[in-house]
Amino acid sequence: MANHSFALLEAEERRLRDVLEAEFPLLEDPLLVDALVYCDMTTTPDGEPTTAQDRVAEIVSRYGADSVVGRFIRRAEPEIFAAVERVEAALAMAQPR
Repeated sequence: MANHSFALLEAEERRLRDVLEAEFPLLEDPLLVDALVYCDMTTTPDGEPTTAQDRVAEIVSRYGADSVVGRFIRRAEPEIFAAVERVEAALAMAQPR
C-alpha cells in the first residue's frame, strides 16, 4: 500500500514521509500509479463500482473530515480526480472504433 493512492500525502499527515520513502521505493511509472489510483477510487470497500467523487466522499464520511485520512484525502482529491480522468481517457482511446 506504500505506493497506493497518494500514500506519501497520508504519510506527511502522519509525519512519516521520510520513513515511507526510506522503506519503500516509489513507483516510477506514472501510468501504473494512475491505474492503482483508478482501481482504488472507482470501487467501494465492498468492490462495487462507484465514481471517484463518491468514493472520496465515502472516505471522508467514514473517517471524518478532521481525521488524518480525511485531511489527506482532501489534499489528494485534485490528483485523484486527474488520475481517474487520465485512465478513463486511455481506456477510451484503447476501445475499437
